[in-house]
Amino acid sequence: MSGDGRLRALLARWVRPAVAAMNAYHVPPAHNLVKLDAMENPWPWPGELEQAWLEALRGLELNRYPDPAATGLLPVLREAMAVPPEAEIILGNGSDELIQMILLAVAAPGRTVLAPEPTFVMYRMIATAAGMDCVGVPLRGDFGLDREAMLRAMAEHQPAVVFLARPNNPTGNLFAAADVEAVIDAAPGLVVVDEAYHVFAGETFMDRAGGPPNLLVMRTVSKMGLAGLRLGLLAGPPAWVETLHKVRLPYNINTLTQASAAFALEHRDVLLDQARAIRAQRTRLGQALAALPGVTAWPSEANFILFRVEGREAGAVFDGLRARGVLIKNLDGTHPLLAGCLRVTVGRPEENDAFLDALADVLRG
Repeated sequence: MSGDGRLRALLARWVRPAVAAMNAYHVPPAHNLVKLDAMENPWPWPGELEQAWLEALRGLELNRYPDPAATGLLPVLREAMAVPPEAEIILGNGSDELIQMILLAVAAPGRTVLAPEPTFVMYRMIATAAGMDCVGVPLRGDFGLDREAMLRAMAEHQPAVVFLARPNNPTGNLFAAADVEAVIDAAPGLVVVDEAYHVFAGETFMDRAGGPPNLLVMRTVSKMGLAGLRLGLLAGPPAWVETLHKVRLPYNINTLTQASAAFALEHRDVLLDQARAIRAQRTRLGQALAALPGVTAWPSEANFILFRVEGREAGAVFDGLRARGVLIKNLDGTHPLLAGCLRVTVGRPEENDAFLDALADVLRG
């Protein structure tokens, strides 16, 4: 057997079929494009703050392993994220690793993960990688949570974990608090409220973390303007956090991330000012999209806007924008409710103008 043939045979024999059938998460190149596809904060730190940050990194011992308990960072995060004293905190390399920890801790043959869909794709991807089934419960036509459908699905499938992204990605809306409460009350297992976009929304469940025994609240600093640090936070009952530490990889938060995040959150007024500017631009961008002929844009409580162009294929609109130097996200084909939909991240004023000009040009073509 040739080397290639043996390699294919090894993969066929040992890679789980569910993993073999998966597609890797794809991040498209954005060189020389206006990058409005990944829900990033478009503003860097002011120059003077950048210099202070670099000074704060002096003297770090990169030849040593990082502090496994992140003792200098945890108090700063607790204050910045308003984590209740009764809740404990565990950190991850972004939200993705926290999702992975949760599912590794509860994975077993026949166990299920449940989430309303469309939602963050990593819930399903990581559940599949962990050997769990993932049940999607369709959102209503207005992208609201279908409470009765969720309750029926939980009663039928008895999920180990329910994920609720709030605001939801990619729809941008906040599920009604009463519906989330109903899910927490009825869930047989964990409920993870994912608040990745909390800085752009006016509501949170963080004040309940450490209360209900099955509630975990997840945050990330990525959308605040620190995406390059890859830092996520999970808050909940101490017993759950202690359990999750058993599957956390040692030294998972590196030294540079710990020091940088502590510095940034001690100067978080700058990040919060940027979030306010993004919210203002979100309003302007949403109004401008709604004014374009044939464009439907949904209200958003996040830093992106979901929209559809009537009578145009989403792929053609996406390609037309890219040809004009603007990269957004094409969601057509990812879920029936997202047929014809695209998602644009709220950028700086000049980036939003470039997107709107390019979209208007595509619509004229």
